[in-house]
Amino acid sequence: MTDSAKSVYARGGFGGSILADVPVALLVVDFCNAFLDPDMLGGGNIGKAAERTQVLLAEARSHGWPIAHSKIAYRQDGSDANIWIEKVPRLGKLIEGNCATEFVDALLPQPGELVIRKTVPSAFFGSDLDSWLKVRGVKGLIIAGCTTSGCVRASAVDALSLGIRTVVVSDCVGDRAVDAHEASLIDIAAKYGEVMTVEAVLRTTG
Repeated sequence: MTDSAKSVYARGGFGGSILADVPVALLVVDFCNAFLDPDMLGGGNIGKAAERTQVLLAEARSHGWPIAHSKIAYRQDGSDANIWIEKVPRLGKLIEGNCATEFVDALLPQPGELVIRKTVPSAFFGSDLDSWLKVRGVKGLIIAGCTTSGCVRASAVDALSLGIRTVVVSDCVGDRAVDAHEASLIDIAAKYGEVMTVEAVLRTTG
């Protein structure tokens, strides 16, 4: 995607503002060992995004935001795997108990934070994330994680579908293919949510 793509969206009337309202929650998507390993499912700018997310996560905790973390992990017998692993066979290695499914040390969940085990791209699909947010009165969702073109985008689309105002943090999301990362941020900003840097998010949410 280039500036011309942004112009196409602008001419079509895309890109209206749906800034996240307070109170907000933070969703950290799939920052697990497998996605920080270029020889498995990582690469690109995912490592850099994980480093930046340390800043965001620390601020979220200091402000008392509800925080949720997701990870892909299939049952030991593979009984909950669906056709996604036919499309991406390497996902089949993400079995519960495998260290590849564990959260990276710098972004480990703390007590009281929700952990979502998922088997599909969206953190909302088949999980209790939506009800968990509603019980806490959340009106806006801040998303960090990986990959931008995959599970981050899927979660942002589902958040919109559920009426949740969403911000994807541009420097706290990453993808193994940087072109896909950049194109997805343009697409999300045009259609599904806001795209902001971590500094801008923290200024906006106070």
